[in-house]
Amino acid sequence: MSIHSAAAQFATLAAEGGEHGGNHESLNPALVGGGALFILLLLLWITTRFNRDR
Repeated sequence: MSIHSAAAQFATLAAEGGEHGGNHESLNPALVGGGALFILLLLLWITTRFNRDR
């Protein structure tokens, strides 16, 4: 399989996959993003609490 034929197959697969949208109807993007931000800030806070040697 050459790179060109592999790329053509991936492009066809991606074009067919676009029909489904990719987003689940029950997921709220703002809630997911806010939750991810909260978790990352919590991990940052925990990391800085354990880093007392500075």
